[in-house]
Amino acid sequence: MNKELIVNVTPTELTVAMCEDKVLVELGKEQCQTGFAVGDIYLGKVRKIMPGLNAAFVNIGHEKDAFIHFLDLGTQFSSLKKLVDSQQPGKRGCRVETMKLEPAVEKTGKIGDYLQVGQTIMVQIAKEAISTKGPRLTADISLAGRNVVLVPFSSKIYLSQKIRSADEKRRLKRIASGVLPKNFGVIIRTAAMEAKDEDVEHDIQTQIDRWRKTIQTIRRSAVPAQIMSEMNRANTIIRDSLNGDFSQIVVNDEAMYKDIRSYIQQIDPQKEKIVKLYKGTVPIFDNFDISKQIKSLFAKYVSLRRGAYLIIESTEAMNVIDVNSGNRTKAEDNQEQTAMDVNLAAAKEIARQLRLRDLGGIVIVDFIDLHTVQNRQELYKEMVRLMADDKAKHTVLPLTKFGLMQITRQRVRPVAIENVSDVCPTCHGSGKIEPTILLDKKIENQISFLTEDRKQKYIKLLVSPYVAAFLKQGLLSLRRRWQWKYKCKIDVVADQSVGIVEVHYHDKDDNDLIER
Repeated sequence: MNKELIVNVTPTELTVAMCEDKVLVELGKEQCQTGFAVGDIYLGKVRKIMPGLNAAFVNIGHEKDAFIHFLDLGTQFSSLKKLVDSQQPGKRGCRVETMKLEPAVEKTGKIGDYLQVGQTIMVQIAKEAISTKGPRLTADISLAGRNVVLVPFSSKIYLSQKIRSADEKRRLKRIASGVLPKNFGVIIRTAAMEAKDEDVEHDIQTQIDRWRKTIQTIRRSAVPAQIMSEMNRANTIIRDSLNGDFSQIVVNDEAMYKDIRSYIQQIDPQKEKIVKLYKGTVPIFDNFDISKQIKSLFAKYVSLRRGAYLIIESTEAMNVIDVNSGNRTKAEDNQEQTAMDVNLAAAKEIARQLRLRDLGGIVIVDFIDLHTVQNRQELYKEMVRLMADDKAKHTVLPLTKFGLMQITRQRVRPVAIENVSDVCPTCHGSGKIEPTILLDKKIENQISFLTEDRKQKYIKLLVSPYVAAFLKQGLLSLRRRWQWKYKCKIDVVADQSVGIVEVHYHDKDDNDLIER
């Protein structure tokens, strides 16, 4: 499988598209000015304790207070609090390596026993702000590298479940135990299986250095403040996904090109050559046929082969996907096999759509009914296999007797599709507009007001092309009748950007005559 990473950089946004065999499978967007990305570490101030929720709201500088639940404090919160307090001005700072760790936090405790309003707290973003909700926080801090995840205030070495070789487990544990200082633990990622000893050691040491710099930043930071920034979205995908399948990484911005190239030099120097700077005149996403895929794939209807299609609907509570066979069942005799073929094709597209749109929460898939237990079990196994490449935490449940499959999928970033729609400028999101049958009367009333009360002798009407055609239709058009009736010159100008029932009234100098 050929993987490509296409990075489109604009002054306000970074968009990363991952393609597999030229097909778009993942799309990530990062607003350059907003910040508050998953993995960032902040010093925040507790704003409100919510005993009923066993949670608290924390000010980290976002427009909405961030949320932290008691269980997200982590078992070593008391030790973290002690470390943060020691870095305050006038106090002698301590280091994790030399600290005596505090007793572990009990899971049955109350948040009011550990947090008070006004308290300074060190937190990490676990989930970006989505819709009307602020960011979700955790105080169980960890620092992710390519091969390992560093866990301060721990002494354990965990390994990815995908590392099955006993020899490899012993090798990686030996490397980690030889590098880790006291009171530091580590989670060894699957990527470490292919890494050399020195690469794993270097990765652990890099994360320890990042931690130390983060702690040093506390002393000179005014709350709320960001004290460590996670790498940008492009480098995050590279860190988590880069392997032998990657054929090229193309970016259209020189500064980002140098940043990505520098990062790959550190983690895998042999792959430095796959990073390329795009200098074409055609927009980068158009050149790689990504723009067209984005427009077609974010629609409500998603076409499959031979007339079958999906309908994807999202609500506040869940996402629903309906699988339809189209006209195939009418043309083929073996309906069970036809249903199975359509369902298997749909499963492949659904796994792709979940990654592409980053749909999260509960996803209900209404597959075409299958009558044999063997086919239902085969479809379930295929869905599990297809979802295995999805890095988001997920669970796939077997088909119910009604042919429904339930998938739960973690979402830590806003859904990409939410960022490609605007509020209608005509109805302002209400779905309702003024009745068009009264539009001419409304315009005439405004002309009467401007000519008789304000003594205007010239009025330019900016309207939609449809309304312009209506006002100028025939020899005795409405425009001419109004001119004779109100003794003023009236020009009607068609403007594509004006809503269907919008009207703008301008004078000779193009100034608005009526404030909007």
